[in-house]
Amino acid sequence: MLHLLFWLLGLAAIYSYFLYPLVLKLIGLFSGVNKLVPDLQNSSSPLTMSLIVTAYNEERRIREKIENTLAIQFDAGRLELIVASDCSEDATDAIVSEYADRGVRLVRASGRLGKENAQLAAIQVAKGDVLVFSDVATQIPTNALQKLEHYFIDPSIGAVSSEDRFISKDGSVAGEGAYVKYEMWLRKQESQLGGLVGLSGSFFAARKEICQEWDIHSPSDFNTALNSAKAGLRAVSAPDVLGYYQDLADPSKEYQRKIRTVIRGMTGLSRHKEVLNFSRFGVFSLQVISHKLMRWLAPWFFIGFFIVSTMIANHSWFYALIFAGQLAFYGAALLAQFLPNLRAIGAIKLIYFFVQVNVALLDAAIKFLAGQRMTTWKPSAR
Repeated sequence: MLHLLFWLLGLAAIYSYFLYPLVLKLIGLFSGVNKLVPDLQNSSSPLTMSLIVTAYNEERRIREKIENTLAIQFDAGRLELIVASDCSEDATDAIVSEYADRGVRLVRASGRLGKENAQLAAIQVAKGDVLVFSDVATQIPTNALQKLEHYFIDPSIGAVSSEDRFISKDGSVAGEGAYVKYEMWLRKQESQLGGLVGLSGSFFAARKEICQEWDIHSPSDFNTALNSAKAGLRAVSAPDVLGYYQDLADPSKEYQRKIRTVIRGMTGLSRHKEVLNFSRFGVFSLQVISHKLMRWLAPWFFIGFFIVSTMIANHSWFYALIFAGQLAFYGAALLAQFLPNLRAIGAIKLIYFFVQVNVALLDAAIKFLAGQRMTTWKPSAR
């Protein structure tokens, strides 16, 4: 029995990270994939866009964000600019009002109920065929909306996600690590099949009709992916549409950001369990279970696998080797925690990051099960 449990827990632990990519590849081979970039010659009439920036107490950064938005190269007659204030208590709204004569519209939520509620207030007045959502911390390249528009030529696409790029404190763009490359590859595969299960919350776009069913208690990146699937459309990742944002001023806050993101994701899935219905959503359901649910459960599987490994380590050289490998793996992560210089070593850096992510997932799950939710929060300093 223990040996069977060893294999079941082991496979479950690595499924989301290693087996799921193989599943995606096999589905693509047998069912075919969808194009990500449509033929521009098939373009229909130009689309109008509403760019919605959500802000809460952003007096320090909102002016820079508005100037960045105004610099975007797009037909002014087809672009509407809206700042959705989540009941800011500082000078944010006053600063936004200064730009009214330049076409920037302020929409203030009726109560501070979180980012999604502020977005809903803007959705209700937006006039664009496509709604583009961004946050204050994200800098948008001047040609980004032109590239976004190209994707919506394809009628099967309901939403488009940018890809994030970090700006280091010295102003340089941080290089892509192994984990980022892995996630971007997963996004590409999902985009070509059932669609993304979550978009970049800092910069994404969707057809206006996709945004009519808007759950203010679920993260908008999940809302939009789910609503696209409900409409029989795909949410896709756009590798040529980038959003730039700075690293957190206090790196220790990154762990809390991970916790917040996961709790919000768990909240979204718990409120929309219908997405797990294979008969209704097909491949999209498989992707949600594999990329979200199984990854959130992975820390529990790893713990169970370690416990069972200790119990059967003396049964054969194979089980002893697996147990020793786990001790070395977690030992390396523990050393990196107390000796930060070790993180400069590529392999140890990857191990440390992997373990830290799973500790955050475990922490988030415990907080979620204890009833904690993350609807409103203060923006992190960058």
